[in-house]
Amino acid sequence: MTSVGTVISYPIPPYSNVPIQANFYEPSQFFISTVSLGQVTTVTTTVNHNYFVGQLVRLLIPPQFGCVQLNQQTGYVLSIPAANQVTVTINSSQNVDAFKTSTAATQPQIVAVGDINTGVTNSNGPFNESTFIPGSFINISPV
Repeated sequence: MTSVGTVISYPIPPYSNVPIQANFYEPSQFFISTVSLGQVTTVTTTVNHNYFVGQLVRLLIPPQFGCVQLNQQTGYVLSIPAANQVTVTINSSQNVDAFKTSTAATQPQIVAVGDINTGVTNSNGPFNESTFIPGSFINISPV
């Protein structure tokens, strides 16, 4: 005699459990081609970026590229002067080495900081005011 029970539908079809790929999420990381120092720091990327005003970003600059004082520094995007430029709230006006080019294998990067758990916090804890939280990653997967 057979019993009727819960149907187990394993394995999960590949189209239902798509692997996470970095290019399916915005905002992304971008390679840096130039850094302009000052009261605010302007970063030029090698390709057009997808950052927006208010986005929190981090600079990752290997020592071979100079600007070692800016490595691991975070700042908010103040403006987007061009499609491949972003001005951030990092003060690099004093005691910061100039950016230089290098053929090092590890390239300098600007990366987004944040995830879906960030957002406005009040006395009741975090809450989501809209469907998009500045600093969060947006799934743009075609699947």
